[in-house]
Amino acid sequence: MNKVAPEEWAVRVDLAACYRLVARYGWEDLVFTHITARVPGTEDQFLINPYGMFFDEITASSLVKIDLQGNKIEDSPFPVNPAGFVIHSAIHAARHDAKCVLHTHTLNGVAVSTQRAGLLPISQHSISVLARLGYHDFEGPALRDDEKPRLVADLGDKTSLILRNHGLLTVGETVAEAFVAMYYLETSCAIQVRAQSGGGELIPVPKEIMETAYAQVMAASSPRGSRGGLIWPGLLRRLDRLDPSFRT
Repeated sequence: MNKVAPEEWAVRVDLAACYRLVARYGWEDLVFTHITARVPGTEDQFLINPYGMFFDEITASSLVKIDLQGNKIEDSPFPVNPAGFVIHSAIHAARHDAKCVLHTHTLNGVAVSTQRAGLLPISQHSISVLARLGYHDFEGPALRDDEKPRLVADLGDKTSLILRNHGLLTVGETVAEAFVAMYYLETSCAIQVRAQSGGGELIPVPKEIMETAYAQVMAASSPRGSRGGLIWPGLLRRLDRLDPSFRT
């Protein structure tokens, strides 16, 4: 990896860390979801996981560089899954700011994606999600190019997307922002599923509070300009204590 520019290597380290964190938080689905990041300074080059490696095995150097069609553009001993890049390629192509796209099939996320009402305004966590959340109806496995325009339209300029009957998706200007957005989306779904399982009447957050609370939450939690900037360094320190091999 001596030929990799420092800017690309930094993104590789963050993306490898993100895969490790997704595994540690229990959000993986064997090898069947993906997290992608745009190579700095390019519009059509991306990094993706080596297909068949588990997320807790991924390192910065094992990430594979691909084009918008999911084809490898550099020699790599690892395979990729072009079909798994369909969702990601659609969003990367349409959203310049979506430098990282994170997609999961978690139990909590899929459970909420099957509910007609979607994510409910019943927790403080959900306040920060609902302000920038979209929905995309299920059209079968997301493997067809003709679904891309509808997927892009349903995401719009939002940060989070619930893929109905399928899973969750978040985007960010950085890997850190996409991860933190997924943390809040996934946690909101987990809270909802647990609250519903209790069987009692749920208390929705009043609309007038929802309208002002998002700005308050963001202002209180973002002294560095974004929640990712505040939280990510600590997550990397935690990974370094547990297993720093993601950096290799």
